[in-house]
Amino acid sequence: MKVLEFPLAKITLAFLLGILIAFYCSLNPKWVFGLLLVFLILLNILFFGTKTNQNTKTYCSILTYFISLLIGMSSLMIQTDSFQKNNYSNHKTVFEKEHSITLILREKLKNSLYNERYIALVQSIDNKNYSGRILLNIPKAQLNPFQIGTILNIKGQLQRNKKPDNPNQFDYGNYLNSKQIYAQLYTRRATIKISTEIKKDIWFYVAKLNSRITHNLEQSHFDKTTLAVASALILGQRQDIDPDIIQDYQYAGAVHILSVSGLHVGFIFLLIKFLLSPIPNTRKGSFIKLTATLTNLFLFALIAGLSPSIVRSVVMFSFVAIGLHLRRSVNIYHTLLVSILLILLFQAYFLFDVGFQLSYLAVFFIVWFQPILASYWEPKNKIAKYGWDIITVSFAAQIGTLPLSLYYFHQFPGLFFITNLAVIPLVSIIMFVGVVVMSFAAIGFTEFWLTKPLEWSILLLNKIINTIASFEQFIIKEIPFNFLLLTASYLLILSIIIWLKKPHFNKLLIVLCAILTLQSVFLWNKWQIQHQEEWIVFHQKKKTLIVQRNGNEAIIYSNDNAVAKNKTLNSYLLGNFAQLKKQELLNHTAYFKGNKILILDSVGIFPKNIKADIVLLTKSPKINLERMLLSLKPKLVIADGSNYKSVLKLWKASCNKQKIPFHATAEKGFFQLN
Repeated sequence: MKVLEFPLAKITLAFLLGILIAFYCSLNPKWVFGLLLVFLILLNILFFGTKTNQNTKTYCSILTYFISLLIGMSSLMIQTDSFQKNNYSNHKTVFEKEHSITLILREKLKNSLYNERYIALVQSIDNKNYSGRILLNIPKAQLNPFQIGTILNIKGQLQRNKKPDNPNQFDYGNYLNSKQIYAQLYTRRATIKISTEIKKDIWFYVAKLNSRITHNLEQSHFDKTTLAVASALILGQRQDIDPDIIQDYQYAGAVHILSVSGLHVGFIFLLIKFLLSPIPNTRKGSFIKLTATLTNLFLFALIAGLSPSIVRSVVMFSFVAIGLHLRRSVNIYHTLLVSILLILLFQAYFLFDVGFQLSYLAVFFIVWFQPILASYWEPKNKIAKYGWDIITVSFAAQIGTLPLSLYYFHQFPGLFFITNLAVIPLVSIIMFVGVVVMSFAAIGFTEFWLTKPLEWSILLLNKIINTIASFEQFIIKEIPFNFLLLTASYLLILSIIIWLKKPHFNKLLIVLCAILTLQSVFLWNKWQIQHQEEWIVFHQKKKTLIVQRNGNEAIIYSNDNAVAKNKTLNSYLLGNFAQLKKQELLNHTAYFKGNKILILDSVGIFPKNIKADIVLLTKSPKINLERMLLSLKPKLVIADGSNYKSVLKLWKASCNKQKIPFHATAEKGFFQLN
């Protein structure tokens, strides 16, 4: 790969490795910054203090890579809020009871089933200065949502992010931690005091502009469902999109259209370039074009919420604009590498954002792989060439992101190329029209003849997407995929593309080795799964769910007939490459690896002569637990999510008195016996 021969590529890889090391390893910042200072001094001594020779150049190169590694580590550490002394996460007392918390609303998120959700910045706790970001949950009401920048004083208790309640469940707590949100706050509207003062920063004005645009379009009788899609396409606001529409876009392989990224910024860039084309290409005119282009691109990034994918795209197209201004050909690989370095230097946590990862992979494979695909057929007809270009670009991007998509989402839309062929021309029209409509809506001009073409275009887009998504037989769902398969898949894809670029026998051998590696990973996964046995009590509200798995066969014990469609259960089966063998009703006894398990339900009747190793309490049985413990003398007591929370504390106290371990799934999550 020629791209790896660029010094900038090696520096970028070292920088990325440094971020990863700092993220996954607990390092002392003093050591990192100390080593960085020492290596910088050594580099200066070698570069300026000695004669230039081959050995000196080699040592300078090695030091440069180590410095890049350390800069990656230090960038992440500097941007990690928990390293700040006044960050609330460093003070245990703020989590132990209710406090008076003053905070500023920074961003409105998609509502949950019962709550409005905001990202908020902590200002003070009990009148002491603190900092940090939290996730604020406020019960839904008929009132309008709070304005961004609103200062609230809330009486409540911060809750640390929890680990998943069930195995192989999406780790939402870890996701929030990667966003540097270390706690959530659930509150009641009665405990909220709203300040008359509003924090008027850039986020306030961006949110106000978005609200103004949306309000003006709603007043013009713009269809609300269509407006939600328009806001996602142009403003990057996905909070109000109907879940069924999102599902249609996922099944059709077009969900990337709803996330403002390179495709959208590319259209904006072309529109700006077209509008500025009357300006002459003199030195002064070229500078005016560059300034106007960069200003509008970054304004668009602000309005779209500065998501990782939009920042990446704006930075990349900014370099393209600078290259055009300097009248130099832009090396796309250099552009990608420089944009990665710049973005992660200031926002290192973007590296762990799924959208950031997918967008960069898609662009890289389009640049690298698409020309190979396009070379297999060169149609002379312009329409055919346009269609062929869309197909090859879509295929290159899909191949590049396929393993990562399977790893995160476990499904594959088989008709993605048809979707892109059908909708990309329409999306380009929607973007051009949408930018014009949104611009006029910002100043209150929403005439029928201006807004209706946008509304009709989006209705047509949704109809096309819905039609393609209706062919569910082409949607491959629930594909088990782990990190080993992810790594082996990329080794195979990279080796095949390298061989296709310049076929050679040695490269073919590498492809064959990659195939053997992928097969070995499949066999290793199968062998590993076959030698696993476990008995799990899941945490389910008001329900009891037990799974016994032997290898890849799972038996469910539950009295709920609909449990086979349970998302939590399906995630577990998917994560363990397992299949549901059968479902059985709950019995009062179970046996696993020499352990006798007594299961008590609401009746609470148990034989007194039985000696159980484990007691599982379900559906709040009416029993004298202390007497039962004295009679049965179990080694462990478990209480699942079907019990009332009020009795859990009493049971825990009884178990502590008898010095018997107590595991409540509502507190500790699932219980696993293996």
